[in-house]
Amino acid sequence: MRAYLARVDAVLVQAVIAAALSFAHLHDLASAAGQAGWKAWAYPVSVDLLLVAAWKRLRSGSSKAAGWCWFVVALAASLGANIATAGLLDLGNVPAWLRILVAGWPAVAFLGGTLLAHTTPAPETASALAERAEAVSVPAAPATAGPPADAEPEPKQPAPHVPAALVNHARKLADDHRARTGAPIDTETLRARLGVPAPLADAIASRL
Repeated sequence: MRAYLARVDAVLVQAVIAAALSFAHLHDLASAAGQAGWKAWAYPVSVDLLLVAAWKRLRSGSSKAAGWCWFVVALAASLGANIATAGLLDLGNVPAWLRILVAGWPAVAFLGGTLLAHTTPAPETASALAERAEAVSVPAAPATAGPPADAEPEPKQPAPHVPAALVNHARKLADDHRARTGAPIDTETLRARLGVPAPLADAIASRL
């Protein structure tokens, strides 16, 4: 246990040192590019937050292409600042193209953060979840010409199995519908948005 704690402490210390150095390099580059005062301190925060948001998207398992794209963009900004402040660039005479890149970074970071925060799973994902739910649901009994008059009523079929991921996606659609229309989503609209059969849509709606 003591050896494990010592290893964790070493990792945390190394992470703090690396983050502080990278933070300082980004601040120095932004300051040299004409971003004075609090703006120079905001640049490293912006880069680090975009890295964290992209990494969170990669860990979530959805829209990995967008996660990798913005992770590479933020990593390039951080790594570029580290290299630029290593003596390869005269910080007293920053070229115009670098000043343009630094000045345009807030718009890039805002776009990336917004896309990462508000991108929803693709319709194919919802369809795949619905197909998986249908595969494990109990099949309906075949239709007949009609039971005899003295026949006992058939037992009620159990509700289809609904994966938790499909319920979570349906809840997001319901919240979005309420935010846009001010009314709760009805079962027919939910079924159309998810592309699932009516019995499965009823089972999902009962859990919202």
